[in-house]
Amino acid sequence: MPARNDISRGRRQVDVLEFPRAEPATGSDVVDVLVVGAGPSGLGTAMELARHGVRAAVVDAATEATLVRAGAAGYNARVLEIFAKWRVLDRIRDEWTFPPEWNTGNLLLTSLIGHQLGGSVERSFDLGRVGRPSASPSAYGTLRRPQTVLQKVFLDRLAEVGTVVSGGWRVEGLTVDAEGVTTDLVEVETGDTRSVRSRYVVGADGSKSTVRTLAGIPRSGEYATERHFRVIVRTASDVSTLLGRPFVPGTSIIYNDRYTGFLAALNETDWRTYAGPFPLDHQPTEAELIAHVREAFGFDLELEVVSQTSFFTSTRIAETFYQDRIALVGDAAHVRTPGGNLCEGFGDVANLGWKLAAVLRGEAGEGLLRSYDQERRPHNQRVADYALARERAGAQVYRRIREIGVPADDDTTDDAARRRARIGELLGAEHAFPLGVVFDERYDDSSVVWYEDGQRTSEEPWDAHTYTEDGRPGHRAPNGNLDPFGFTLYDRLGSHLALLVLTPDSAAVADFEDAADARGLELEVIHLPDAVARQRYGAPYALIRPDAHVAWRGDGTALDAGAVLDLALARADDARASLRPLAEAAAS
Repeated sequence: MPARNDISRGRRQVDVLEFPRAEPATGSDVVDVLVVGAGPSGLGTAMELARHGVRAAVVDAATEATLVRAGAAGYNARVLEIFAKWRVLDRIRDEWTFPPEWNTGNLLLTSLIGHQLGGSVERSFDLGRVGRPSASPSAYGTLRRPQTVLQKVFLDRLAEVGTVVSGGWRVEGLTVDAEGVTTDLVEVETGDTRSVRSRYVVGADGSKSTVRTLAGIPRSGEYATERHFRVIVRTASDVSTLLGRPFVPGTSIIYNDRYTGFLAALNETDWRTYAGPFPLDHQPTEAELIAHVREAFGFDLELEVVSQTSFFTSTRIAETFYQDRIALVGDAAHVRTPGGNLCEGFGDVANLGWKLAAVLRGEAGEGLLRSYDQERRPHNQRVADYALARERAGAQVYRRIREIGVPADDDTTDDAARRRARIGELLGAEHAFPLGVVFDERYDDSSVVWYEDGQRTSEEPWDAHTYTEDGRPGHRAPNGNLDPFGFTLYDRLGSHLALLVLTPDSAAVADFEDAADARGLELEVIHLPDAVARQRYGAPYALIRPDAHVAWRGDGTALDAGAVLDLALARADDARASLRPLAEAAAS
């Protein structure tokens, strides 16, 4: 896809990414899914649908995306698993915009040239578990790239698979009927109108979603009382050159008496910084912003404000994520206090994509799409509640730090060292890794998950900082290697349900295969008669969905395999009632 780059002095910078200007589908040409929004969540939706063989088209009112707008930059292990399924992870990794050796982990510093308060340098020449917490259940760590890099890679890949992306088209109307949705579009530059006919519409058009508004879906949550800004500043030359160093940390979190927040490189000269809080009605001047963010660098340097975007400590979640052939993903569905909202958007996409595909193939009932709301909205509410509580707790910690007083960088007294150590202790507790947020996507109130007797009353409460692999229905499926060379279960999962057989006794396999054949379903059968895997799942058999969640597990006795499949795909409203009691799952 066209991208205007600055490659002077060896810089790899995507400044402006131009969207394709293709004609959207019109007339009698019906697409399976129309995706509104060409941000990462919208293009990601098209990527997931393409993986499942669904014909989609993407429209966006914008004609380009700019790197300097301070969008997302960090992606967790769960998201990297999704990128790997789309076969684009290596491409994203290769599109670095500042040298990878600048990545030294999230260091907690008093300024870019100041003292380290916490964090650790994660870089190591050892090919071990660098970038992953020791308890991580994933084969991946984390990755930092500006979100425009994702858009560039996604657009390239969508062009290869023939998915049409049309920039410069604004949505002005939606009409839903029994067969599909008619979307009225206006070309922004000419005023020309078009109508696109699709079976479904996915709104991925941001927090002010036109799709959500036209669908009449309200939002609820807490409003902000203060205003913050993400600010992109540009230095006159490379900061490393200014300091006479080969490189500086690419991502730091700065704490001093005048600045608190990230100082993260986008390239050698552009830095993402923060300013605030300010009163809701206050618009700071450029001079105010520069004076504020200069404190993060810790030395005098020439800065230019390139971009500023406001954000708020708040939570706004749509009251449904799916209604009448219209689904919402990403910011259109949920906005919360800053941190990780895009990652949750990709989780939405992974949940929704296979369900749309199964319904469009005629394999599943419409109830499967309703389960998208049943599963993702409670999960996002849970994470949003944690994020808001953490933000408020963090504010208390920052106030305590200011009471202690962050010593000046040139203060090398014993008292200064003691205060820095105490501040580091406070920050260490504040920055504990939220394993539960990243990995515990449990779906505990879904109509397409067969829960075991007493399961929901016996489960440990969801905890943002705790995750234990759990093979019970509704949970993320435990992952592991299928062969000695690192090919994992997640690598093996495709576009259809998979029966994981964890026992040498495969008598129940024929029941599932016969039931699948009778219903015209494809079913992957994965034999893994491994004692460790069987212990992790807690049963000899498990039915795994394409989004890597457990739909059912059992020992294969007293089994109506057809009813299990019907329930998992919402093929009949009475599927749950017809499912005979299953024996308690237990590792053999």
